[in-house]
Amino acid sequence: MICEARDLHKTFVQAGTFPWSPRREVPAVRGVDLTVAPGEVVALVGQSGSGKTTLARMVLGLEEPDQGTIDLEGVRWHGLSERARQPRRVRYQYVPQDALSALDPQQTVLEHVEETLRVLVGCDRHDARARAMAMLERLGLPARANSLPRQLSGGEQRRVTLARVLALEPRLVVADEPTSGLEPDRRQAVLRDLVGNLPESAGCILVTHEMAAARAWAHRALVMLGGRVIEEVDLRRDEPTHPYAKLLFAPWDHDVPDAPLATSGCPWRHGCPLMDDALADTCARGLPALTPLSPGHGVACHFHHRSSS
Repeated sequence: MICEARDLHKTFVQAGTFPWSPRREVPAVRGVDLTVAPGEVVALVGQSGSGKTTLARMVLGLEEPDQGTIDLEGVRWHGLSERARQPRRVRYQYVPQDALSALDPQQTVLEHVEETLRVLVGCDRHDARARAMAMLERLGLPARANSLPRQLSGGEQRRVTLARVLALEPRLVVADEPTSGLEPDRRQAVLRDLVGNLPESAGCILVTHEMAAARAWAHRALVMLGGRVIEEVDLRRDEPTHPYAKLLFAPWDHDVPDAPLATSGCPWRHGCPLMDDALADTCARGLPALTPLSPGHGVACHFHHRSSS
């Protein structure tokens, strides 16, 4: 297993609006398990604020969990000092959502990739340039090698961030909304470049709120809501069963209700289409653990059988 994370929790503390206002705790991730096998693309899906980006950042050590364990290729990752992580950092790479802010405005496309190889891999200048140009060729950017970031389109900027990551031949790539802000045709092209150029047997965590992208490129999806995983589904074989997940994956004309999340019990009970007086007490008492339905498919819903009927 490339990544094995168990029972992850993360709570942020927000300052009050005014100096005399009390601080409040905001749970971002609550009791989440996540695994990524060699050659597997796992999508983290859900609406904004569901906890998917926080979960992805914890996997790479960009956020530290309050509770739980993270193993990368069998090495306990959480709690390590950055000095201890540094020799293995090159194996686990992050594709940011905002490509332009991740690029040096004074460096050309070629210099971005070349410097990454020299600093993180230790390539000499000649080898770094050859490897950088080879990656730019694969991503359709050779004609842009001497361009600065501001001279590139949004899609080209994304490809530069991909080139820097993929040139390192990582074992795990975490891509945080890598197509945000792009036109639909550009989104598909960027995801094709990402998934199609992953090193053999590498894993990928794809953070996205686009269900079409998850269906097209991921093997499994973890559907997140209120910091929890409410369904894990094998996208190659199964359909979502949880009422929230079904709405999320439905065609565009089936909008997800804008309902407030419950602070106790099932977080979706105020917006759930299954909810009635007979179910209210059960759903208010707590959110069940993921109930296995088939290999790779589990759902956290007391009454999922009603949704699937």
